[in-house]
Amino acid sequence: MSIRKNAIRAAKQIDEKKGKDIVILDVSEISSFADYFVISHGTSDRQLKALSEEVEKGMSEANIKLYHKEGTEKSGWILLDYGDIIVHLFLEEQRQHYNIEKLWNDGVYISFESSET
Repeated sequence: MSIRKNAIRAAKQIDEKKGKDIVILDVSEISSFADYFVISHGTSDRQLKALSEEVEKGMSEANIKLYHKEGTEKSGWILLDYGDIIVHLFLEEQRQHYNIEKLWNDGVYISFESSET
């Protein structure tokens, strides 16, 4: 399966647990360490943990290796490193503070249809 489809897979896993404002950014032309960022936020520590667990479960079922995990739901930011795909899960306040989308605004937004749209 292509890296892009795997990034979309991660976004769908997040969507299943009602992650907010899911964004997929293609950063392959501007990053030396990843091809895609998948970014979302949850509304509570509990939801943030559920988002992380759902992504980990779905990616594992697809035999996509998690290389590194950083942060916890209590810190308000969980980073899941799948090599070519980096998943950033935030609480809303931390997402606004770090503003990953603005930092990587030269990336290309990939269309993703949330089940809520």
